[in-house]
Amino acid sequence: MTRTSPTFRRRRLARRIRQLREEAGMTQEKAAAGLDMSTSALSRKETGEVATSVHEVRSMMDLYDSYDPDLLDLARAARERGWWRAYGVEDRGYVDLETEASTVRELSLMYIPGLLQTEEYMRAIFKDDRIGRTKRNLGNDVAVRLIRQHRLTDGEHSLGLIAVVDEVALRRPVGGAEVMRAQLHHVLEAARLPAVTLRVMPNVAGWHRGMDGAFILLDFPEPEDRDVLFIAHPAGAVHVEKEGEVREARLVFEHLLGEALPEEASRDLIEQAARDL
Repeated sequence: MTRTSPTFRRRRLARRIRQLREEAGMTQEKAAAGLDMSTSALSRKETGEVATSVHEVRSMMDLYDSYDPDLLDLARAARERGWWRAYGVEDRGYVDLETEASTVRELSLMYIPGLLQTEEYMRAIFKDDRIGRTKRNLGNDVAVRLIRQHRLTDGEHSLGLIAVVDEVALRRPVGGAEVMRAQLHHVLEAARLPAVTLRVMPNVAGWHRGMDGAFILLDFPEPEDRDVLFIAHPAGAVHVEKEGEVREARLVFEHLLGEALPEEASRDLIEQAARDL
């Protein structure tokens, strides 16, 4: 079952308008009456279930006697369609989160992380995915993933990637030997980027704590935005924001990062995997 959620910006706006009301010392019931809406309607806006218009935000600021121009900008941004929507991509809610994130921590067991994939590697994965794709849809999925990768070298809207990749992902010849060899060389180049930290968990390590399943942790630049744990599964994906669960996943990731090969040794293993092909 796919768990859907409001867009990241809408949830950020929801948290801000709730804080604004609480700082004014108003209950939801009193605020709703002053805004000429039901308590349930205000509650849905404060959880991000429904959108809040710029006009409604202005009314809230008047009622709560607090003016915040940044809140108006956020309200406008929350109603904008995500850039990836133009490609008709079903992203399981992930691209929305990554677009706002500052750092991605990824444990990858079976695939090269998406931010490090070549176009040919992507196409090989998408062609065999459980989702039946038309030629156009496949091209759109590839385009979105390539656009996401630009942030690794974007000085203004940068994204950091810290990845722990199981050696199995390096040895699996997705798309054939030639495609995989080119993919591994691309990973070696990307690993030298300042924004990328890449470490390999070697097969000789045997069992490790990450074998329960791959996951991604996303950090955000705003202190009030909670880190998110993203877990994809065959029927969809889950976003986890509970502090204790996210903390536990972070501890597992940091443990794996320490157990994996150092960066230089990781590059050596990747080079060996490419030669073995």
